[in-house]
Amino acid sequence: MKRRQFLGALGTGAAAAAIAKPAIAQSMPELKWRMASSFPKSLDTLYGAGEVIVKQVAEMTDGRFQIQQFAAGEIVPGLQVLDAASKGTVEMGHSVSYYYVGKDPTFAIASCVPFGLNARQQTAWLVQEGGTEKFNAFYKKFNVYGFPAGNTGAQMGGFFRKEINTTADLNGLKMRIGGIAGQVLQKVGVVPQQLAGPDIYPALEKGTIDAVEWVGPYDDEKLGFYKVAPYYYYPGFWEGGPMVHAYVNLDKWNELPKSYQAILTNAGYNATIYMLSRYDALNPGALRKLLAGGAKLRPFSNEILDSCLKATNELWAEISAKNEDFKKLITEVQKFRNDEFFWWQVAEYGFDTYMIRSRTRG
Repeated sequence: MKRRQFLGALGTGAAAAAIAKPAIAQSMPELKWRMASSFPKSLDTLYGAGEVIVKQVAEMTDGRFQIQQFAAGEIVPGLQVLDAASKGTVEMGHSVSYYYVGKDPTFAIASCVPFGLNARQQTAWLVQEGGTEKFNAFYKKFNVYGFPAGNTGAQMGGFFRKEINTTADLNGLKMRIGGIAGQVLQKVGVVPQQLAGPDIYPALEKGTIDAVEWVGPYDDEKLGFYKVAPYYYYPGFWEGGPMVHAYVNLDKWNELPKSYQAILTNAGYNATIYMLSRYDALNPGALRKLLAGGAKLRPFSNEILDSCLKATNELWAEISAKNEDFKKLITEVQKFRNDEFFWWQVAEYGFDTYMIRSRTRG
């Protein structure tokens, strides 16, 4: 190669490199975001799923996209995380959609509703049946974009100061439970109470409330409710597979490069696997500790479950008569639920039932 040609080629390469650098910077900008969590750090699995998102986004962008997570109350209270993301107080939040049924009961469906889907079915509906896209059309009203970012699996029914055998035993019972589930239980005589985390144990100890629902053994064991309300009921039929979500301010989401949108979404999926697998791994040992500490495990009777299912269907009809968004989505979820359990009763239920029976037979 002649000297002039060589220098010309070198010059072209240097020019190309000079052009490429701004292009890379533009596709992977340096960002610093804040994420408000609805959870305290003490609930390390719920809060920890947010930490998974933060860590993976940083790693997948070589540190160019940094998110700082703040626990409930550090920037805004836990039940105001959606508002903070909507208004742009923070760029994003990590929360549960049923916290916001006061704005619109449709929010509950994105996470879970009484007698709804289990964890895998909720994931299937959101990811494979277009649930996430349908909800993001709804979320536009609130200036956020949402995607799955955790799931606890089926929760427990909570701690009660006395045994609950019939629907009549629920009449007048004061229970810490809110949202859609509280509205269902209100129909069968329960008096729902909204209490912040630190206020629950004193209220239970003094008898101001008679029962409390929380999550499941791993989180419940830490809180000590069984010391004053020993009857531990299952299942938490109002939370068969509650999905936790990340909510991003819609303007901030739209400003992100497509690669960063994909990275955020995938970090959310990984957080979902993290949360569900961690609860599955830790709940057995925690349940044993609860039982050793004096908790008395009890199933809700079929009479109670049947009464609550009837009340749930009545509530859906009442809300649907006034709310088209809710009507459309709850109808889709119920159809999907029925199809799923048609299949579930074959392989999943058959396998699980046999294995549980074989375990108890030794």
